[in-house]
Amino acid sequence: MTHLLHLDSSPRGDRSHTRRLTSEFVQRWRAVHPDGSVTYRDIGRNPLPHVTESWISAAFTPPNQRSAAMQCALRLSDELVDELMKADLILAGIPFYNFGMPSGFKAYIDQIVRVGRTFAFDPANKETPYAPLVHGKRMIAMISRGDGGYGPGGRNQQYNHLDPHLATVLRFIGVDDLQIVAAENDEYGGADLVNSLESARRQLHELASEFKSHPQEVVGLNRVS
Repeated sequence: MTHLLHLDSSPRGDRSHTRRLTSEFVQRWRAVHPDGSVTYRDIGRNPLPHVTESWISAAFTPPNQRSAAMQCALRLSDELVDELMKADLILAGIPFYNFGMPSGFKAYIDQIVRVGRTFAFDPANKETPYAPLVHGKRMIAMISRGDGGYGPGGRNQQYNHLDPHLATVLRFIGVDDLQIVAAENDEYGGADLVNSLESARRQLHELASEFKSHPQEVVGLNRVS
């Protein structure tokens, strides 16, 4: 049975393009995967806490040496990592803020990038001390941008720090299959926005429809791997 982890990180409600488009994806995905299951987490309206000194201390203490307080400090992080590990596919709606990811999604990343859980660290190995512990996952990032031209070869590509950051941190823990679907021109509105939203909708529909039988054969998408 295929399992989908659905994340929404926009603080906006009905005005959010990413929320609307990820919701449409899930509806289509459920139709294609009637036996599949979905875990939903809204980290836009229910922000996650940022890491604290007690969190860091607990995360870098061997599990068998953690106090009850340390275990409590990591409880939410453990829950988030367990959700990630359970998923075959991760769908994340991410608004593009100030050339990068919003702080709410960054908090999610900081909670799931965990030594001993999603990556291993061997200080004796000076050449390659880090090793990913997450395997066999695929992620689709539905990103909404205010301006246009942030994709490969676009006029604003050099200002896009979200896509490469996301690709780097996911690859670090082992999620090598990342596909970016973007809707642009929110600040302009009109036909430019409508056309971009429709293009994103078509791509997501294709991904939701083809993931079951041809997960590696979807074309025409901004794939980062």
